[in-house]
Amino acid sequence: MNIANLTPSQLRQAANLKEKIVALEKQLAALTGASTPVVVKPAAKKGGMSAAGKARIAAAQKLRWAKVKAAKAKPASPKPVVKPAKKKFTMSAAAKAKISAAAKARWAAKKAGKKA
Repeated sequence: MNIANLTPSQLRQAANLKEKIVALEKQLAALTGASTPVVVKPAAKKGGMSAAGKARIAAAQKLRWAKVKAAKAKPASPKPVVKPAKKKFTMSAAAKAKISAAAKARWAAKKAGKKA
């Protein structure tokens, strides 16, 4: 409630209540022997959750994660696609020697062409 929205009579009533509270605090201080008035604050409500409530929430979260993990574990297709093994090509020693000789001949011709 905003204090600016109170009527004058409500403000007077609030001031009277405040005066009564101060007077009662002084009486309480006199009884307890305290030099300053004891201010009694209302007990603050602690927020929180019961253990049972926490357990229910934890169980529900575990169930949600189990569903997510189960969905990921399923294969996308019923039959997994297997790629055939790639055929490995090999070259004989004679073929390597023939290619090497041809490359040397090309380089020799190119070098001879530059010198000429």
